[in-house]
Amino acid sequence: MTYPAVTIIILNWNGKEDTIECLESLKQITYPNYEILLVDNGSTDGSVECFMKQYPEIEIIETGKNLGFAEGNNVAIRRAMDEGVDYVLLLNNDTVVDPEFLGELVKVAEGDERIGIVGPKIYYYDYKGRKDVIWFAGGTINMWTGTTLHEGENMPDSQNYGRLKEIEYATGCAMLIKRGVIGSIGMLESAFFTYYEDVEISFRARTDGWNIKYIPAARVWHKVSQSSGGAFSSNTVYYKARNRIWFMRMYKSKIGYFITILHLLIFKQITRFIHFAVIRRDYVLLKNYYRGIYDGITKKHH
Repeated sequence: MTYPAVTIIILNWNGKEDTIECLESLKQITYPNYEILLVDNGSTDGSVECFMKQYPEIEIIETGKNLGFAEGNNVAIRRAMDEGVDYVLLLNNDTVVDPEFLGELVKVAEGDERIGIVGPKIYYYDYKGRKDVIWFAGGTINMWTGTTLHEGENMPDSQNYGRLKEIEYATGCAMLIKRGVIGSIGMLESAFFTYYEDVEISFRARTDGWNIKYIPAARVWHKVSQSSGGAFSSNTVYYKARNRIWFMRMYKSKIGYFITILHLLIFKQITRFIHFAVIRRDYVLLKNYYRGIYDGITKKHH
């Protein structure tokens, strides 16, 4: 039996403890034909020295500075494509994986030549002490507002999330991409830096005629936003606001783009103001939210 070659790309930025736990879980996977490319995105915590000592068999690419999630992964995607691999797997460093997950992903992807991207069922690593609470069981995109939704998020796993199905986007937390997709549409949009690059490449792939599938038999556990400082860090708030506007400007009509701006400035602004200024009393977060909107409107992504 022939097993397609897979390059697993892991991006590290000052997160050696999480990355080590991820790498240790990858040692247990049963799929026989894979390599790991570890990209260090300008860490200052001694990550590279630690990895070289503990994992001499793993190739490490040092970018020298923080290129962001998108371009940091692109560095490794270029290397993998040059080496002729059949698939690249983007995997967050703050994950642990089930031993069968990669085999399940490849099996489905190989079953249909038009399947270009597949994603696993992703649980929270620790949800109030539970390991069976879903973070991602498929992704949908609202093309009026630019908002995205993780199906099943915060719900205990059940048969409702056990069906293989077509989805609108796969999360970059764990995304297997067929070589032909990258050859046809290119890599991640590096200008996004972080956030929405997975939504954008998924949309681009579907526009190009590729299908995207959610594979419930493949399982991953995610610590959620560890690498970016948390769901309500300044970076997360800024880039999600900015890149949502950029995404809609790239792919939606002027009316749809205008609706996105209104949604961010009216409905979303109210909820953000209450959460950041009233509940958390964190005015820096609110400032970064407004800055993200401003830059999304005034700056171009190229």
